[in-house]
Amino acid sequence: MTAELTALVLAALLQMVQFVLYALPANLELGTRYTMSPRDKPLPQPLSTLTGRLQRALNNHFEGLILFAIAVVAVTLAEKTSSFTALCAWTYLAARILYVPAYAFGLVPWRSVIWAVGWFATLFLLVVSLT
Repeated sequence: MTAELTALVLAALLQMVQFVLYALPANLELGTRYTMSPRDKPLPQPLSTLTGRLQRALNNHFEGLILFAIAVVAVTLAEKTSSFTALCAWTYLAARILYVPAYAFGLVPWRSVIWAVGWFATLFLLVVSLT
């Protein structure tokens, strides 16, 4: 498996970890009666600040992971993998790992800086796949 595909699989596992980090406190705060329901009604109470941030970090990673997956598949299928694309893939993964605590603890402006590092790593992968 290429380094890029390995980073993609690890990013997907990170997404699963993020889901657990969010789901556990959300279930404790909202109760399983609500979280197991079809959620047709509004939240019975607002999420805590930390749980809300974990939810937003999770959702943000879903958005970024789609683009990263496209980039990795494109680079791999185009047979454009290199040490540079491997570095980009590992940079994306590292940025996403750092993003979770940066978002959870409200580290301003570092959350945005870390997000941008991952975004640019994905952009570079996409560009390389086209060259």
